[in-house]
Amino acid sequence: MAPDSVVLDVKDVRQKLGGKQILDGVTFQVHDRVRPGTTTGQVTGLLGPSGVGKTRLLRLIAGLDAPDQGEILGPEGTPMPVGSVGVVFQNYILLRHRTVLGNLLAAGTANGMPRREAEEQARALLSRFGLADRADYYPAQLSGGQRQRAAIAQQLVKQKLFLVLDEPFSGLDSAALENVIELFSRIAHNHEDQTLIIITHDIRAAMMVSDTLLLLGRDHDTSGKIASGARIQEQIDLVAEGLAWREHVELDPKFVALERSVKARFARL
Repeated sequence: MAPDSVVLDVKDVRQKLGGKQILDGVTFQVHDRVRPGTTTGQVTGLLGPSGVGKTRLLRLIAGLDAPDQGEILGPEGTPMPVGSVGVVFQNYILLRHRTVLGNLLAAGTANGMPRREAEEQARALLSRFGLADRADYYPAQLSGGQRQRAAIAQQLVKQKLFLVLDEPFSGLDSAALENVIELFSRIAHNHEDQTLIIITHDIRAAMMVSDTLLLLGRDHDTSGKIASGARIQEQIDLVAEGLAWREHVELDPKFVALERSVKARFARL
């Protein structure tokens, strides 16, 4: 893949639900990030208030629904390949009647992997995610953080170009949040072609882990009336701002100032 090439191209996407316009002309691109001598994936934070249409957009990117209008293209301007997008929903959907290892095996074999290959990859992922000693546990026996890691590992048994995560920071204390941010950085930067799209309303967490921020919101007319459908209101390149790929970036005064600015904008989305 050529440096700075487009890995995801969302063009004028529109969708109604129950006769109501939810998304109205959503357009943005995700570019391949390159750092000489360093494996670098892409992490895009999609921010927006509750009810603005973030989950609707997630489902369209993942191919779970089709837009009423517009198109979503992958690398080289081609339609997203079937099975190229992994999704981790907020409630960490796992098969309750299968063990953690069984969930990963099911994901691998369902994607056409031979069972032996799927098991090797599943066990390697469980070890990498600190879940090797939980392989024979059932989802109900795991903590919330462990279920989240298992759900992410499940999506990675078969290599995916994209991993979309729905509100992954919800309900986390500060220590758990740091662990999750570190985990996402490791996942994204494990492969040059890996792209994470994080759907969230947690501005600080998104800024700490992302290289690009997208603000999804509704237009306002001159009288202040809010439009019915949402679109991308702003795109912020955190690499250009010098606020990406750094430990403790949240302590930088420039980070604090940008966070304050995004929060002010967020209130008007």
